[in-house]
Amino acid sequence: MNAKNSLIAFQGELGANGDLACRAVANGMETLPCHSFEDTFAAVRNGEAAKALIPIENTVAGRVADIHHLLPNSGLFIVGEHFQRVEHHLLAIKGTTVDQLSHVHSHVHALNQCRNTINTLKLEPVVHVDTAGAAKDIAESGDPCHAAIASQLAGQIYGLDSIRSNIEDAQHNTTRFLLMAPELLSFHPEDPNLITSFIFRVRNVPAALYKALGGFASNGVNMLKLESYLFGGGFVAAQFYVEVEGHPDSKRLSLALEELSFFTHEVRTLGVYQRNSARDSLGENGS
Repeated sequence: MNAKNSLIAFQGELGANGDLACRAVANGMETLPCHSFEDTFAAVRNGEAAKALIPIENTVAGRVADIHHLLPNSGLFIVGEHFQRVEHHLLAIKGTTVDQLSHVHSHVHALNQCRNTINTLKLEPVVHVDTAGAAKDIAESGDPCHAAIASQLAGQIYGLDSIRSNIEDAQHNTTRFLLMAPELLSFHPEDPNLITSFIFRVRNVPAALYKALGGFASNGVNMLKLESYLFGGGFVAAQFYVEVEGHPDSKRLSLALEELSFFTHEVRTLGVYQRNSARDSLGENGS
């Protein structure tokens, strides 16, 4: 395996939840930390990495900002999904006790997800770009009054003690990641447990969205996700991100997509991939 094929890219520092997710998804591959989501996509396009793993939504924080805008222009395709349980640890320099702490550093979502512990310990929250970056900064500062909220892996990498584990308020805290690669995967149209992700924009005619989606109901296609976001820098045009069960060339889904095309400017497939069984245990239901 050459260097490129042995790397999987993620956004954040080593020890971030994206790093943890990569290690769970790609056995035997090394993880490549990237500064931004754009850099993560570029690492695969430029041949630095074979795949990328991108967070798309969290059961507590909702969808990840900017991802839906970046996916269509990433130059990559979705080839899988992964659900990563988020386990936050309170990390501090070795030998620190809880009563010494005055401040806690982390990503804004992690701070919000651990409010009960932060309030109980009367800590002052400090926002960082990501969780593992906060852990790295605390390790470099050596200040026993400051802690970080990050993964256990981040604590091990940066030599910090885990003073408290699993401090997240919600025990169902889970992030869904999309596995990205330069080419679509190939499946038989009738293969089971497939998901197709695509985007579209409706034409500016009355009831266009209602009519566009009617084909999915009439053809018995289960829609797992439908999200809209503004497109083109204005407040009028919207683009839709959709996930449905089935293969685009299967009879039912191909008929639904054909009907969709009558009312849209563009229908573009972003990926066809296997449904992750974790959806069922997490209570994922279709419409």
